[in-house]
Amino acid sequence: MALQDRYRIAVIEGDIQDTYDADRIAALNIPVVQINTGGACHIDGNMIREALPAFDLAVIDLLICENVGNLVCPAEFKIGENTKVMILSAPEGADKPAKYPLIFQESAVMVINKIDLFPYVDFDLNKARRDALSINRDLQIFEVSCKTGAGLDDWISWLTDRIDAFKK
Repeated sequence: MALQDRYRIAVIEGDIQDTYDADRIAALNIPVVQINTGGACHIDGNMIREALPAFDLAVIDLLICENVGNLVCPAEFKIGENTKVMILSAPEGADKPAKYPLIFQESAVMVINKIDLFPYVDFDLNKARRDALSINRDLQIFEVSCKTGAGLDDWISWLTDRIDAFKK
């Protein structure tokens, strides 16, 4: 909601099936197109091209494309993004950069989400940061909790700087 007050946002939501996430986004009055891959592990540029006519791109400041939620296939495909952002959820584990290096190499940003769960899950923040930066030394890392709001100001500031620079 912090961005919705300042920018015109639209979303292309990629999932294997269902519309659960797209329905939640639409309930926020954000234009959204659902792409169901029917079992494929990623969305691709052709799928994006087919979804784009649903939007008036001239009036959109930020188009978010959420790829299918795994750390393998989405890394292998360019979908026309200006910036690739990957989200690492704390319960997934700090070993993901070492196990799935390509997504960390290809991404400009890693958002470590659900940091409020650190006391309850075995997540080694230093390892995650160290391993990710060893793969991509330019990787921007943000630690956030969408539940508590911790770290969101820095992430939103970085994102708004990028949107504003792109609009110029």
